[in-house]
Amino acid sequence: MKKYIIKYTFEFLVIVMGISVSFWLNNWNENIKKINLEKKFIASVKEDLKQDKEFINKVINDIEPKSQVYQVLINEMDNLYYNNRKSLDSIIRIYSKSQRTFYPIFGSYESAVAGNQITVFNNKELIQKIIKLYNSRYSRLEDNGRIADQRWDFFTKKYSGLLRMSRFTDMKTKQRFEFINDMHYHFAQLRWYKMQLKTTLNEIDEILNQ
Repeated sequence: MKKYIIKYTFEFLVIVMGISVSFWLNNWNENIKKINLEKKFIASVKEDLKQDKEFINKVINDIEPKSQVYQVLINEMDNLYYNNRKSLDSIIRIYSKSQRTFYPIFGSYESAVAGNQITVFNNKELIQKIIKLYNSRYSRLEDNGRIADQRWDFFTKKYSGLLRMSRFTDMKTKQRFEFINDMHYHFAQLRWYKMQLKTTLNEIDEILNQ
């Protein structure tokens, strides 16, 4: 009797140990999959952000000439009009060059969110920064970009003839005043948009460096 008790006890322990090991191996495999998935997600997001960063820098570089022209015209419009009209046409022509705004790459982030994968990742600090960037910062940046585009469309349509012919020196005093006001209306948003772009670059760098 004692012999059978020992035998069945041993068999029971072997079964329990087998189930426990199997369960442990399954958990270990799942953790490895989760870790690899998280690494793949972070690597993919960082690649997207590198492209976003490059795009943002191009947009900022496009804004710089407009910033310089704006400062000159605000301070020297009348002086140039009366003393150097050819230069005035050239300067405003620089401001009239096309404007582009930033649109982020959402692919890697949206895939992780759609699959609900992002909720199980371990690097909570980095994941929160990524979520904040995509859900908050990018959303605000796109809104400001749309406003900048709307104001640019208003400006270019209103002065389409002057911009096309580069005949700004034909403007009368009242029209010059109106032109400067409309430029200020556009550039005020563009300047704010540029600040938002630079703030976004800082947040991107935080993620890329972590």
